[in-house]
Amino acid sequence: MKKVIHKWFWIWDFDKEEKWLNEMAAKGLVLTSVGFCRYEFEDCVPGEYKICLEFLENNFSNAENEKYIEFLEETGAEHIGTFFRWAYFRKRTAEENFRLFSDNTSRIKHLTRIISFIAFLLGLNLYMGCYNLFLYFYWHNPVNLFGIINLLIFAFGMIGLVRLLQKRRALKSEQQIFE
Repeated sequence: MKKVIHKWFWIWDFDKEEKWLNEMAAKGLVLTSVGFCRYEFEDCVPGEYKICLEFLENNFSNAENEKYIEFLEETGAEHIGTFFRWAYFRKRTAEENFRLFSDNTSRIKHLTRIISFIAFLLGLNLYMGCYNLFLYFYWHNPVNLFGIINLLIFAFGMIGLVRLLQKRRALKSEQQIFE
């Protein structure tokens, strides 16, 4: 039986999303398809699969992404789908413990990719918000709702960015302890 669930996760809450997907698999619902705030599941043996997700290095359909996905499939992982730059994988738990990041260095690289992407988006939102304020104060244009939304997105996104920066800093300090 197929089941579709609509749920929202912020980009900086990818670990919560992965945990939720694995909890669903532990309950006997395995992920089969992804989309914008849309997750499609099928019945499975509870705990049969482990789900992992990764923010890919390159945009959209890129030859490097395709090679990487093929490499993971050769190891027994199934590529469920890709939404924007997020790739979703699953693997049967009987085979081995499935992890995409085996060490702190790869986790730090993954977090850095996400941080860079968020910083770029926040920079765009800050620019657009300030530009709209400039138009309001200097040209006496009416306040643009999109400018206010851009500034709110910037402010809210900074919270997520700070969380990721703290997580990366903790991983770096942990890595230094073991070196």
